[in-house]
Amino acid sequence: MAIRRILTVDNAADTAVLKQISAPVAEVDDGVRALMDDMLETMYAAPGIGLAAVQVGDVRRVIVMDLGDRVLEGEDVAPEPVEGEAEDHSRRNPRYFVNPEIVWASDEIYAYEEGCLSVPEYFDEVERPGKVRLRYLDYDGKAVEEEVEGLFAVCIQHEMDHLEGVLFIDHLSRLKRERAVAKVKKLARMAA
Repeated sequence: MAIRRILTVDNAADTAVLKQISAPVAEVDDGVRALMDDMLETMYAAPGIGLAAVQVGDVRRVIVMDLGDRVLEGEDVAPEPVEGEAEDHSRRNPRYFVNPEIVWASDEIYAYEEGCLSVPEYFDEVERPGKVRLRYLDYDGKAVEEEVEGLFAVCIQHEMDHLEGVLFIDHLSRLKRERAVAKVKKLARMAA
């Protein structure tokens, strides 16, 4: 496994890739599984809870997520890493989505303050359907259909937007979008 560079909106070339529509995966083979393994390692290192392949420069319809065990137990909060504390691998619950599609969405709206590894250090509230039914291929290429809600529904919709060349800031007003990009550019300059 390898940690890949995450594309960010402060770089015009990165933004051009992030705006591309991802291509379907013909078959879940060892190459796709290696990509998912790298993506998961990259996401954990960032740290984040979801990552689309396009965010690491691979324009295929692949997503990885890990909301930890709290969400599975009914809590709607992903576990936060504690600085200086040893990583707790028992809390991991990696999920893999190849060629995901939403086959149904509820009318109920759920508002959540989102962030994105491609728009670092910027967060804002986005409204999305509170429940969705997904169809996708898993890590082994098996077809899966499931209904998800809450943080899981928000995260999968956020990542699926990436597959269509849409960032979460594209759901915001033009002014907020411009502020987000300006903030990311300023942070990049300060880090350089």
